[in-house]
Amino acid sequence: MKPGIHPDYHEINVVMTDGTTFVTRSCMGKPGDSLRLDIDSKSHPAWTGVQRIIDTGGQVAKFNKKFAGLGLKK
Repeated sequence: MKPGIHPDYHEINVVMTDGTTFVTRSCMGKPGDSLRLDIDSKSHPAWTGVQRIIDTGGQVAKFNKKFAGLGLKK
């Protein structure tokens, strides 16, 4: 590897949705920073088999309001 052209690679803390943590190495942030996950393998439907709607910032409500009458015949 060429010296001086790569980003700083350091340890960060990853916080899962259930509060458990682990340490990994990343270029994100500064050494010791925390990455808090919104979705991980313990909550994602692909692994759990349970569908859940996670509404971040009212996006689902906004979608439902915009397309509420779509498909209704009068």
